[in-house]
Amino acid sequence: MLNLAQVKKNENAGELELRLLARQQSETCWELIDPENVPLTEPFSAGSPILHNAAANEGLLVLVDISENQEILNIQPAKDWVLEVVEQYLTTGVTPTFLKEEAERTEQWRQDLTLQSQNLTRQRLEMEARRERIETLEEELKQREKELEEKTKKLGDQTESDSDESDE
Repeated sequence: MLNLAQVKKNENAGELELRLLARQQSETCWELIDPENVPLTEPFSAGSPILHNAAANEGLLVLVDISENQEILNIQPAKDWVLEVVEQYLTTGVTPTFLKEEAERTEQWRQDLTLQSQNLTRQRLEMEARRERIETLEEELKQREKELEEKTKKLGDQTESDSDESDE
């Protein structure tokens, strides 16, 4: 796992160690961690080309790849990485304050969209209820129309039979 670390001298042992400061969570997400010290092991001790001069390298920021067993797999200077972060984010005005404001605005949009979605769902349910009511009324109207037709037919039949009787 990739970590941002600072080279530091262990006062008790007199050797260099790495003070882990941040850990990469994903390609674009890093997490600050409680600083933790990891001793430098061979081949990454003071003889390493990156750390060739212990006194000069104290305080140096490095990117260190560490296994789950806390074994150092790779160390590289963090200078290029830091400059890339500055170029990508800080030169365009992407600051922690800006990111926080954007996160707050995004959360507000999410809440607004949730409210809109709830309103649309409520309106849809109301429309469905109205549609069902209209269908019920249409059925009732058809039933009444049928009843009226039957009554009209009976009256027509009765009128015919009455007029047939009076003709005789």
